[in-house]
Amino acid sequence: MESFERFNGRRSGSGKEVAILAHGFGTDQTAWTALRPWFDERFDVISFDLAGCGPHGADTYDFERHGSIFGYADDLLDIIDDLGVQNCTYISHSMSGMIGAAASVARPEVFQRMVMIGASPRYLDDEGYTGGFKPADLENLFDSMSANYQAWVAGFAPMVVGVDNSEVIADFSNALFRMRPDIALNTSRTIFTSDVRGVAAQISTPVHLIQTEIDVAVPVQVGEWLAQAINGATLDVIAASGHLPHMTAADEVQKILEHRLGKTVA
Repeated sequence: MESFERFNGRRSGSGKEVAILAHGFGTDQTAWTALRPWFDERFDVISFDLAGCGPHGADTYDFERHGSIFGYADDLLDIIDDLGVQNCTYISHSMSGMIGAAASVARPEVFQRMVMIGASPRYLDDEGYTGGFKPADLENLFDSMSANYQAWVAGFAPMVVGVDNSEVIADFSNALFRMRPDIALNTSRTIFTSDVRGVAAQISTPVHLIQTEIDVAVPVQVGEWLAQAINGATLDVIAASGHLPHMTAADEVQKILEHRLGKTVA
């Protein structure tokens, strides 16, 4: 239980099948609050805070280990081994999509199926690939974070939420403020400069992709690329805006989950 407790693990639910909820950058496991009751009715639900996130984030983050997506994947596999999980449904948002991708390529037998919400294997544009960002965009992002983290959060949070939802903007902002600024900066560098397209293409686990029509962080073309690269993957595009649909359009996400996971309301 050491890794599970270290990453502020929480377990709930009345189902027999294990579901792991893995959040994205700038949030913590409370990002699943709107959908957690649905999962609790159907699954044995495991959630945790990524390194650097949540109330104990500064204690769990290692600048070397978490300088790549693979360090986070090792954390995930440590938690799975700690809890003796043999098989799971893995539900992820944003950076946790590729964390799960790396973990599933290393240990495919553990992952029965995966759901990736707003996932991206590469954020920088490349020849024949639309990631959504150019190098200058990222340098401006990193410079803004370094210069005044509080001001950066104030602008970044509403832009990423993408809809006029003051409660979600406040929740997202507060979660970002809980991150130590140097950790947040290093985490953003790890995410936005990564290129794990090769890993994504090796996934053998069934994958269901969920994407909004308008996402400032992950253009819909990224979801389309993943749907082509991952053998047998499905892609559902929600007629909504923003990078956090599990928080801002939870009803729509729930409908997709019921359809793709075969877990209709009793």
